[in-house]
Amino acid sequence: MINLETLEKWLVTPTETEQLEFKEAKQQYDSTKLREYCIALANEGGGYLVLGVTDKRPRQVVGSQAWSTVESLNKLKAGIFQDLRFRVDITELQHPNGRVLVFKVPPRPTGQALEYKGIHWMRVGEELRPMTVDRLKQIFAEDQQDWFFQPARLDASPDDVIALLDTQTYFELLKVPYPTTREAVLERLQSQDLIKQTTQGWTITNLAAIVLAKKLDAFSLALARKAPRVVLYEGSNKLQTRDDKMGNRGYAVSFEKLVSFVHSAAPQNRFIEEAVRQEVKMFPIQALRELIANALVHQDFLATGASVMIEMYSDRIEISNPGIPPIPVDRFIDEYRSRNEQLADLMRRFGICEEKGSGIDKVVSAAEVYQLPAPDFRVGETRTTTVLFAYQTFDDMSKSDRIRACYQHCCLLYVSNRQMSNQTLRERFGFDESKNVLVSQVISATKESGLIKPDYSASNSTRYARYLPFWA
Repeated sequence: MINLETLEKWLVTPTETEQLEFKEAKQQYDSTKLREYCIALANEGGGYLVLGVTDKRPRQVVGSQAWSTVESLNKLKAGIFQDLRFRVDITELQHPNGRVLVFKVPPRPTGQALEYKGIHWMRVGEELRPMTVDRLKQIFAEDQQDWFFQPARLDASPDDVIALLDTQTYFELLKVPYPTTREAVLERLQSQDLIKQTTQGWTITNLAAIVLAKKLDAFSLALARKAPRVVLYEGSNKLQTRDDKMGNRGYAVSFEKLVSFVHSAAPQNRFIEEAVRQEVKMFPIQALRELIANALVHQDFLATGASVMIEMYSDRIEISNPGIPPIPVDRFIDEYRSRNEQLADLMRRFGICEEKGSGIDKVVSAAEVYQLPAPDFRVGETRTTTVLFAYQTFDDMSKSDRIRACYQHCCLLYVSNRQMSNQTLRERFGFDESKNVLVSQVISATKESGLIKPDYSASNSTRYARYLPFWA
């Protein structure tokens, strides 16, 4: 959200960046020039054009009367959309020194350079210039280039690399001593394809930025929008928000704080507390850690304007990421396939992700230990969501909840080289032998749904029957 606090931070930035442009525009501002700046900012990953502020340091708010009525602003928005074919959000700020207009420009689509009246604009210092042929070629080649190796920052100096990336945390996570020279730091990052030296300086890749950035918005608005967002709600719906936080640091450098914040915000699990005589959070930290890491690693990075969402309600937590999984949700426990293997490999080396295919089984196991309903994996049109539920009694679980718990329990045992039985499922639900019939009914319903099958090689007796996942 853009407010006066945001503006104050912008005023003290050392220089205008590719994502930030100031103009005095005390009385008015040329609408053609405005559109050209919008194109240039979009071509550079999105950003902000601020009217009513001097562009020389020390910057001062001088106020702007450009498009001073609601009618003129609405007309401007419509005109920009008609001419440029993308939406620009406009925010009015009433600063003590005058009115400030902020234009929030979205990033261009991957592989496309935007133009206005036939010119692909870019910014060079404080000037607007037509894009060079080389820069256009770079953009048009993005569709054939892996997103992680596309440049997040071009022509960076060695000081820029150290200022933009948290290299200290990089070496700490790898448990490697920090090099004694800056050159050795750069050499190590280059050997891991995180940065690349060119004749003009250093290129910082998207992979380096998304994992190690001290501030994602120091690179681009497009990268800043990849930061995870945490929303805490008061009840079981979205009517009342308790807290809403948007990250701005690289995934690796902020991961532990993110998991800790989410875990600390969870309600208490009174059921487990009574058993172990100590305070226990509703959602086990191991499960949260795995699900948040999975969402970060397996998201579709080509989806624009979308990020990992962590939404906590009074009775559940939903962790979602942009993109459709490459494998069916009912094979999450036993199969592994990542669309982002470079990121997954780096996060594994940092100790943030588990080894291949061992994450979801830990989530299911934690849910069983904490006597929680089985997690639910849902695939929508554009997002994948995992729902981790708060404690419920067996009586409160729906039929689908019980079937899902039975199937996941069967899968969990199978990948551990064991087999499900009436007894193991009773233990999963916390039942004694008096609940044999009730558990048998759950097993029968799960068989009828086609999710499990009997292992006839073990025993034909119902009492001693063993069960396998349908795919085994």
